[in-house]
Amino acid sequence: ILFLAGVAFVVGMERSFLFFFQRHKWKGSGAFFGGIITVLLGFPLIGMCIEVYGFVVLFSGFFPVAINFLRRMPVIGNILNLPFLSGFMDRLAGDSKMNV
Repeated sequence: ILFLAGVAFVVGMERSFLFFFQRHKWKGSGAFFGGIITVLLGFPLIGMCIEVYGFVVLFSGFFPVAINFLRRMPVIGNILNLPFLSGFMDRLAGDSKMNV
């Protein structure tokens, strides 16, 4: 609920509503709001799992931008470029080694 309030304060009520209720985002929005309702009905673990799924579906388009930004930061970038994390981050960010 605080996440929704934060989004509404940052981008405004109308843009928040338009973001969550776009036709191609119904699946993620339904899962996210369904998770909130499930938590409020008294099933917190199940509800939070549903919310996380909805969050990932809703914001998966932002992950490549966020990961590439974090890779350019001094300390965090060094950690994300470690060999055992680099491959996972490449897949998450959508980078392809075929272009190199």
